Amino acid sequence: MQVISVQNLAKHYKDLKAVDDISFTVNKGQCFGLLGPNGAGKTTTIEIMEGIIDATSGKVAYTTESNNDVSQLIGIQFQSTALQDFLTVKETLTLFAAFYENSVDIDTLVKTCDLTDFVDRDNSLLSGGQKQRLLLALALINDPEILFLDEPTTGLDPQSRRRFWQLIESIKAKNKTIILTTHYMDEAEQLCDDIVIMDKGKVIAQGSPKQLLNRHFKQVFIYLPIENISLALAKENNWQVQDTHVEIKTTNVEQTMKSLIELAIPLTGLHIKSANLDDLFLKLTGHSLEGESVHV
Repeated sequence: MQVISVQNLAKHYKDLKAVDDISFTVNKGQCFGLLGPNGAGKTTTIEIMEGIIDATSGKVAYTTESNNDVSQLIGIQFQSTALQDFLTVKETLTLFAAFYENSVDIDTLVKTCDLTDFVDRDNSLLSGGQKQRLLLALALINDPEILFLDEPTTGLDPQSRRRFWQLIESIKAKNKTIILTTHYMDEAEQLCDDIVIMDKGKVIAQGSPKQLLNRHFKQVFIYLPIENISLALAKENNWQVQDTHVEIKTTNVEQTMKSLIELAIPLTGLHIKSANLDDLFLKLTGHSLEGESVHV
């Protein structure tokens, strides 16, 4: 069942086209990812979908099972939210619950979002990961049908990120629809059923991670330390020489390995990698996600 339809959406700021005529649909119960570097238009798109800002043109249509106002059906975890000092986690949850006619039981939220160990701690004393889990609980406090998560793991250490991913998986298992923006491609591969990759306000790819990778990559990457292979041999075979490794692309790993052995090339330090969404983004845009700094 389709729950959101984005049709020819655009947002312009004078000469800047932050969102440039994009369209996509989101189905119920899926985690839908908006991917791209900072400045791609992800946050602008999600803010239009949330009703926070108006589009220059195009529209966002919701199809839900209830007749409630859309604002009552969604939960939002923003990129950054200031929490009130001198309130504990539990007091913060109680305060936000009072804003809604119907809210989820506080103890249930504490359990769902793994807040038990610090539920009586002042907000100002929370770590980055703990704060993000509290913000997730606040986004869920009205039991929304659709949950918006805008780069929820930015700045978190790897362990905290993976712990947050587990929470998202458990929420998705309850048939919630999740809209996730992220510039972490591994996060999208882990969590998303369907994705849109944006760059400079436009959609440059759309589909499931598996579909997109199968569509754009037929090859596997083999990496060997550069000291294992002579530069002349690498050039002769059209292997790409990088700073510390030689990259070999192949559609037949077994045959390539056999050839390397026949050439008496040492296999010490060999690494085999399938293409991922980072590789896809680099192929489609000509640049990686590194070094972006402007949020749009």
